Amino acid sequence: MNTATTPAPAAPATKHHAADLAALATPTSSGGRVFVSAHPLVAHKVRLLRDRTTPAPQVRALVREIANLLGYEATAALRVVEEQKTRTTPVGAEFVGAKVDADRVGLVPVMRSGNAMVEAFLDLVPMARVLHVGLFREKATLQPVEYYNKLPSTVNISTALILDPLLATAGTAIATVSILKDWGLAGTQIKLVCAVASQAGLAHLREAHPDVTVHVGVVDAGLDDHGYVVPGVGDVGDRLYRTGNHGHDEDDV
Repeated sequence: MNTATTPAPAAPATKHHAADLAALATPTSSGGRVFVSAHPLVAHKVRLLRDRTTPAPQVRALVREIANLLGYEATAALRVVEEQKTRTTPVGAEFVGAKVDADRVGLVPVMRSGNAMVEAFLDLVPMARVLHVGLFREKATLQPVEYYNKLPSTVNISTALILDPLLATAGTAIATVSILKDWGLAGTQIKLVCAVASQAGLAHLREAHPDVTVHVGVVDAGLDDHGYVVPGVGDVGDRLYRTGNHGHDEDDV
């Protein structure tokens, strides 16, 4: 996308924006809900991620750190089962512990930028399955185009966590959820996790899939004519992998 255009100034927070966010946070009759993180470290790290001079290594680190914080919140409702064996503590006491049914958790990174969030979630749920879906946003129409799908032939998970650092128009997210539903999952089994989302994108996703829950770091009010979130974080994929002219080009190896 052309980045020579001067970005629109960030819109200040308004009562209208706050009211819309409150409406999004209200659960739908189908069970979907938007959770906006209140964690101060998420806000701190998103501030650094927004800065156009932040170099690629730090962008990668920030996306992973934000993913880890959001992952803690997004996995709070995972199914816990009682372990089927007795263990012994260092003081000789026997116990039966609880464990997460991690084998039924699937991570669905939306390539390519979603890949930067996978390791953070595997740190939390090491036995989760990683399922790849590849979509890109066509520049002229802003519509998603599927180019890769490596889902198994039969559903082998009960919770899918879609990972994508940025939700802009929501076209890609809507398409990914549709792919997972066509595969056999219910919307209530699907969560989307993103660092930054546009208010309009969240509304579009909620309209298309009211049964899906979203965990997001921050919500921005605007979208520009090119489909970028404003103030946003730019093209996250290009910033992660240095494939575009989206800010500081560091000299250090």
